[in-house]
Amino acid sequence: MSVDADGVATISWDLPGRSMNVLTEAGIAELGACVDRALGDAAVKGIVVTSAKADFAGGMDLGMIARMKEAAGPDPAKGVFEGVMAIHGLLRRIERAGMDPKTLKGGKPVAWASPGLSAGIGTEIGLACHRRFVADQPKAKVGLPEILVGIFPGAGGTTRLTRMLGVMAAAPVLLEGRMLDPKAAKAAGLVDEVVAPGELLAAAKAWVLAAKPEEIVKPWDAKGYRFPGGAPYSAGGFMTFVGASAMVHGKTQGVYPAARAMLSAIYEGALVPFDTALRIEARWFTSVMTNPSSGAMIRSLFLSKQALEKGANRPKVEDQKVRRLGVIGAGMMGSGIAYVAAEAAIEVVLIDRDQAAADRGKATVEGLLADAVKRRRRSEAQAAETLARVTATADFAALAGCDLVVEAVFEDPGVKAETTRKAEAVLEKGAIFATNTSTLPITELAKASRDPADFIGIHFFSPVHRMNLVEIIRGRETGDRAVAKALDFVRQIRKTPIVVNDARFFYANRCIIPYINEGVRMVGEGVEPALIENAAKSLGMPLGPLQLVDETSIDLGVRIAKATRAAMGDAYPDGAVDDVVFALADAGRLGRKASAGFYVYDEKGKRQGLWPELRRRWPAAAEQPDVGEVRLRLGMIQALEAVRALEEGVLTDIREGDVGAILGWGFMPWTGGPFGWLDILGAGRAVEICEGLAARHGPRFEPPRLLRDMAATGGSFYGRAAVAA
Repeated sequence: MSVDADGVATISWDLPGRSMNVLTEAGIAELGACVDRALGDAAVKGIVVTSAKADFAGGMDLGMIARMKEAAGPDPAKGVFEGVMAIHGLLRRIERAGMDPKTLKGGKPVAWASPGLSAGIGTEIGLACHRRFVADQPKAKVGLPEILVGIFPGAGGTTRLTRMLGVMAAAPVLLEGRMLDPKAAKAAGLVDEVVAPGELLAAAKAWVLAAKPEEIVKPWDAKGYRFPGGAPYSAGGFMTFVGASAMVHGKTQGVYPAARAMLSAIYEGALVPFDTALRIEARWFTSVMTNPSSGAMIRSLFLSKQALEKGANRPKVEDQKVRRLGVIGAGMMGSGIAYVAAEAAIEVVLIDRDQAAADRGKATVEGLLADAVKRRRRSEAQAAETLARVTATADFAALAGCDLVVEAVFEDPGVKAETTRKAEAVLEKGAIFATNTSTLPITELAKASRDPADFIGIHFFSPVHRMNLVEIIRGRETGDRAVAKALDFVRQIRKTPIVVNDARFFYANRCIIPYINEGVRMVGEGVEPALIENAAKSLGMPLGPLQLVDETSIDLGVRIAKATRAAMGDAYPDGAVDDVVFALADAGRLGRKASAGFYVYDEKGKRQGLWPELRRRWPAAAEQPDVGEVRLRLGMIQALEAVRALEEGVLTDIREGDVGAILGWGFMPWTGGPFGWLDILGAGRAVEICEGLAARHGPRFEPPRLLRDMAATGGSFYGRAAVAA
């Protein structure tokens, strides 16, 4: 803390050894000491809270919550509640700023000045201050994204924001976790001033010196305060909270404990004075932090995801950062790869069969950049600079000098083999060749390569610019340097990698296909299609299996089924699924792209509902299964396949299995992933469920040996992983 000649104290946050500030126990103590010193010093007229780093803060050190639990011994909830209430006490001291609690006079103005990103507790600190300033720069974002990792703002953010804006206006920030750019944050009421970066501190100090006494009294502390939109017991407030409850349930299907807890904290807090509301918020936050679902979400979506992005499973070889990338195939997938690479400041050569096709691919990149400019994510100059990094050509000779090539041509082994040979003919020795495939075995494709050690699979998910997961597939002869190259590339383009070993369908599709097949199988059994789809959504799946197969295309499903049947012969288990899928394909119902599949679509491609003819072709059974049975079939068929992938060595790290499942196909995020879900259930209960499903529906639900062994010993997947580590 420093005090200038005008009497303004500047408290500057700078966590040692970290590029981003996160709140720790030491940080709480230091901030508290600085605030108390400034408030107690008669020479200090006001305070500015800012950061010495490029950003304000990335949130709270979640390890601190674990330490609160450990310190409380047999009563972890008590430790969390008391720790959170201590933070509330500090922020309340900032908010009241030394004023007389009765007259609300004598306080000192406190301004918050964020130079860049502020998330979570960083924003909650800002909400406790009397005026919020943020620098107008492209990387600056402000928000409360906690809900995205299974918790909610528990340091006053929930209570303060809803009392500032009202429930509906606060919903995008609280319930969707949106991070807003400076102008959007101001428009939403989250910040007060957006200023040029070089003027940030000067503007904040000027306000502190000019602030009037009434400007530092928060509305909820002033006499006559009314909750925006009305308190829950008022006519307007009743309708608002009914609408909010419906909206939350519609978005979460009731399976996310954090969303329910946050809405409860808002509702109950709106009925009582502010300080009591903070205690209510702390109690609900404590309930979430001690809920197994929230713990699993934090582990997968924050801790594990972060570890994988930092190279937790990277081979120990020298840096393999990509300097020049070749992308072969300028369709939607290839142009998407070119776009994210160019955005990461990598020079890209985009190749297709002729110049016109290559130019169309570059035009796709240009369109994505134009959209980014329209959304104010990029300036015109930045977009032009990015586009200039992409060279579109039909000449393979342009690949000379590329240290990584990603092939994204048609899913045909012959076409891919020819492409591999043509590319490697001009590549320097040591260049890595990657194939983007979702199903074809990497070890077989590597036979066309001059050096299988330098050949690897990189499976992007579509659309590339939106999907965060990249599945890296190690072939039988793939070397460590190729794996490191793929991992370093994925890190450059700011996506999350998982590394799996080569096997049919790898990991993601291996688990997605049984989910789709189980839904289709139930249609053939006479289960109401609406029951299937709604049961899936009530699990927290983003798409029901019938909608998912429409999106991926039914004819693709037919091709996969035929190839799998040819490979497996008499052991092929999905003939009943093929009866349904092949019948739809024969009727020309190929999915959304044909505006006809399991669903009906209008001329703009918008879903209008399930195809009524489904019930005529596959009549509904007289007795429909319980929705819980349908849920178990759809959830467990995916989880069991994940366990088999681990058992067979396709997966080597359950963190990759859980993170990959959530980011790759949206597996029930509230569970923390398939292994997280099985741990929440307990291995014994999971085996019991599977044995019941197997007895009723067939051997595909038989529990794998690994799960049975775990049940016999009372073990868990994460417990087993911790012992192995």
